[in-house]
Amino acid sequence: MIKQLITIERFINKEALSGIILFIATVAAVIVANSSWGQEYYDLWHLPLGINLGDLSISMTLTYWIDDGLMALFFLMVGLEIKREMLIGELSSVSKASFPIVAAIGGMVIPALIYVGFNPDNPLGFGVPMATDIAFALGILMLLGTRVNPALKLFLVALAVVDDLGAVLVVATVYTSDIQSQYFLHAGIIYAIIWILNKRGVTSLVPYLILGIGLWVYIHAIGIHATIAGVLLAFAIPIRSKIDEKKFINETRHSVDEFEKHMDPVPVLNHHQIDSLENIAFGYDKVQNPLVRLEHNLHGLSAFFIMPLFAFSNAGVLIDFSTVSANLMIVLGVVCGLVVGKPVGILGLTYLAHKLKIVKKPDTILWKEILAVGFIAGIGFTMSIFITHLAYLDEGTIAAVKLGVFAASFVAAVIGVVLLLTIKREKA
Repeated sequence: MIKQLITIERFINKEALSGIILFIATVAAVIVANSSWGQEYYDLWHLPLGINLGDLSISMTLTYWIDDGLMALFFLMVGLEIKREMLIGELSSVSKASFPIVAAIGGMVIPALIYVGFNPDNPLGFGVPMATDIAFALGILMLLGTRVNPALKLFLVALAVVDDLGAVLVVATVYTSDIQSQYFLHAGIIYAIIWILNKRGVTSLVPYLILGIGLWVYIHAIGIHATIAGVLLAFAIPIRSKIDEKKFINETRHSVDEFEKHMDPVPVLNHHQIDSLENIAFGYDKVQNPLVRLEHNLHGLSAFFIMPLFAFSNAGVLIDFSTVSANLMIVLGVVCGLVVGKPVGILGLTYLAHKLKIVKKPDTILWKEILAVGFIAGIGFTMSIFITHLAYLDEGTIAAVKLGVFAASFVAAVIGVVLLLTIKREKA
């Protein structure tokens, strides 16, 4: 239990810092896009790049390589987080998982329905207000420090994991291009080999990652959004390690004893000591869970490189409110979905389910705090922008929706923070 809490604490701290970096990257993108370097900014991201693999050719702009390529690594990390939470985390039992699952469902369904209500003739953008940006959301909670109930942070993490799973399902099933069925067999064979490695007890990450590249190529060729390859690969990464903790302790203790036994006055390690250190390092690799190790390695890459780069390449939008008026109902659907739909869905469905005795609210969390988290979850930001590029083709519509997402995320964050601070004063 203590190990799990430490893991969650590290996760939250990294997400909080990532949220600050994301904010800086977004502001920088908007400033550059509206400066004299604006044209160069847009030209850079539209630069075409391609690779050829036999008869298969993949050619995309730099932006799409970031959105489809690097974001596949982000979704690989998301998939690993989902799998870990379902196996050993906050979603590992019905009693733990039921409340945040209901909250996440409400926080996805109600915003989507609000969007469709505003745009019954153009419902494809319903996925935009469904998303929650976990980095920004946790970043705000962390900035409030001890004024926020610690249990609320765990609730938000669990809610966000389910929200991410919902986003993955929407991307996989709704936002796809023309299906090229001839590549299903190729992707299926590669994925089967990955699972065979899992069942045979292979714990080295290298073969999984190499095969994962092939899976990404053919998922992209099929027409399903290539980031889904990251999630599929994540579910096949093994969680069991080569040796258990007790064996690692015994082997390490023996190596340490050998190291100490061969100490001498010479200020350079002798070959016995070097062997002992190598045995400890070898045991360190074997005792680590492949899933947790990969998630740990990807988390820093994702939080401090992939997501800031995604934000900088996609958040640059010309501040032109004429695009908003031209797409007013779409923007209103997104804004109301995030600012109104998220808190209403999260609080409303959990309250109803609690009253019907379907789920039980944790005693450590107040209903007012759940409402506040509902507003904080209305910070769609990078995930909403990601889905915006999948849902719309017209550049003017994309620009208008981005402005709507920025405005809604800001309003939702301010309301959520005010509510949290008010609740704290009432407790005091």
